[in-house]
Amino acid sequence: MTQTIARIKQHGKNFEIIVDLEKALRFKKGQSNLVDFLEIEKVFTDSKKGFTASSKDLKDSFGTENINEIASKIVKTGEILLTKEYRDEEREKKIKQIIDFLSRNAIDPRTGNPHTAERIKTALEQAHINIKNTPIENQIKDIVTELEKVLPIKFETKKVRVTIPSIYTAKVYGLINQYKQNESWLENGDLEAVLSIPSGLIIDFYEKLNSVTHGSALTQEIKEEEK
Repeated sequence: MTQTIARIKQHGKNFEIIVDLEKALRFKKGQSNLVDFLEIEKVFTDSKKGFTASSKDLKDSFGTENINEIASKIVKTGEILLTKEYRDEEREKKIKQIIDFLSRNAIDPRTGNPHTAERIKTALEQAHINIKNTPIENQIKDIVTELEKVLPIKFETKKVRVTIPSIYTAKVYGLINQYKQNESWLENGDLEAVLSIPSGLIIDFYEKLNSVTHGSALTQEIKEEEK
């Protein structure tokens, strides 16, 4: 159990609550509906000094004095302060995910064999790569670009031609842009693009594409001999 502060600025005033970090994060991410994260049943203006918020300030700023309703809003729309220990732990988890992904989906182009997890970890350290706490697919391209400076590495990829109906192009563009090799806009406003997607991400890509387009996007895997 790790205590931390969740805070918000409302109507020009600062409000803070003391929360359990893990429970508050689950609530913020929508993984829990329970307001069980409060460590102290009080709302503060400055928790370190022990200054509590007045009933008037709570009513004026939140429209209620109900501490559960106020705590819910602070956690959902405010800021949860992450401890150094938590950030370090999350970074280690993300590094392990990156290493596992690369060891399963990338090869040494000189031999055709996969790199070991130990070799990839060493290369990440040698290249001083900044691993972000974001999904793998959002940063893997940049990571591999940096890794190539110290480690011969190549992805097994699949080429896919996708056609996106015009009403979904704005929502989908960010998803396909990171894999895009070329694109063309059709007369009816639809977007057609050829993508090169790491094999290990292809299922996840299809799931996200179908979710955004409600299954209306057309996809076709392109064989190597196709032009």
